[in-house]
Amino acid sequence: MKTKLPVTKNERLDATIIDLTYQGMGVAKIEDYPLFISGALPGEEVKIHVMKVGKKFGYAKVIKWYKKSPERVEVTGQEYTQTGIAPLQHLSYAGQLAFKKKQVVNLLQKSHMEHIEVADVLGMDKPYNYRNKAQVPAREYEGELTTGFFRRNSHTFIPLEDSLIQAEKINEIIQKVTAVLRKYHVAPYDEQAHTGVIRNIMVRWGFYSKEAMVVLVTRTKRIPQKAEIVAEIKEACPEVVSIVQNINAAQTNVIMGERNIILAGKEAIKDTLNGLTFEISANSFYQVNPLQTEKLYQKVVEYAGLTGKETVIDAYCGIGTISLNLAQAAKKVYGVEVVPEAIEDAKKNAKLNKLDNVVFEVGKAETKMAEWQSQGMKPDVIVVDPPRKGLDEQFINSAVETAPNKIVYVSCNPATLVRDIQRFEELGYQVTQPILPVDQFPQTPHVECVALLTKK
Repeated sequence: MKTKLPVTKNERLDATIIDLTYQGMGVAKIEDYPLFISGALPGEEVKIHVMKVGKKFGYAKVIKWYKKSPERVEVTGQEYTQTGIAPLQHLSYAGQLAFKKKQVVNLLQKSHMEHIEVADVLGMDKPYNYRNKAQVPAREYEGELTTGFFRRNSHTFIPLEDSLIQAEKINEIIQKVTAVLRKYHVAPYDEQAHTGVIRNIMVRWGFYSKEAMVVLVTRTKRIPQKAEIVAEIKEACPEVVSIVQNINAAQTNVIMGERNIILAGKEAIKDTLNGLTFEISANSFYQVNPLQTEKLYQKVVEYAGLTGKETVIDAYCGIGTISLNLAQAAKKVYGVEVVPEAIEDAKKNAKLNKLDNVVFEVGKAETKMAEWQSQGMKPDVIVVDPPRKGLDEQFINSAVETAPNKIVYVSCNPATLVRDIQRFEELGYQVTQPILPVDQFPQTPHVECVALLTKK
């Protein structure tokens, strides 16, 4: 028997927004049936148009506001919301920080861990133009190569010359590179026909070093008039010290291909974090918000409480950014990462900073952890910074077996952080400091957290 839903597609009705989802969409309920509404805020009274209905929830859009939230602010441009670049730009910055804290608090309450405190979110003075990396699609628009972004959950291309959240210098470089490519009539990628040359333009910017890298992601190996294009990019953008071609011939929505060719300059740019120097290549994972990353890593070191006598394991170490911050205050640091190129970068970065008390190894964190544990390694501190899916069961068990005094957990997904804390608590660890959320991604719903677990 089909249950009759309280709303139908294309229906127009009045509603009150009662909450925000973790993705930052407004929630209204019609007879307990949730409708998700982009751009609406709690407390607002609105007229909505129902766009889509499913068995358990639907989507609607606001067509009229009767009452607006005091937290609502003017948006810079609708396209930043439509493309998912800045889905929370209509919410005041104080409101964004409160929303992010509430996400973490709610997840703890759902898991019956109200005893764990959450600190106020560490925000930014200027929550715009903070990103040190941009990857923008190049497509044909009105007859010429244009950069922009795609409307969320669609293949609709929206031309955009800049982005609210990436460094202004990056916007400037992208505009200049686009002008050079247009001048030489380089064909933009067409994903339907799988034709054209330029798929994406990627720019990395050294926040402190002021060095830039341009990566031209191409479908073909050949770039027509390559030498002229490279010469003109160098002339137009003196801060660009590295121009790389990345070849991605596959019919895929994955941005980067396997192969890089250095077209000019160096293969990596340098930048600093907390006074340490890092080399960043085209494929390096490097945190995109340098100012907030420095604060985050300072907190990790503070929570680790190092005196120079400790052995530390840094799991999911990437190019060694956290490992090297720890190595300055620890006796020995062991870093593990599954990506071989990242470990090569990490070793280079240790040399660059003259730190010889760090060992980097390639492998899955859970496998390497079990191996170290079976060899009888006794770390004093374990630091983890896993991907969104959180920690593997095997990793947690092996980590606890080595009985460190402290586990410092850096998380990009509060849901898996809370789940993993629960598992650590069952195995004899407890959170001994308020969880600190850090706003790494202003104008978006994402929140990074750092938590300290201590052996009971």
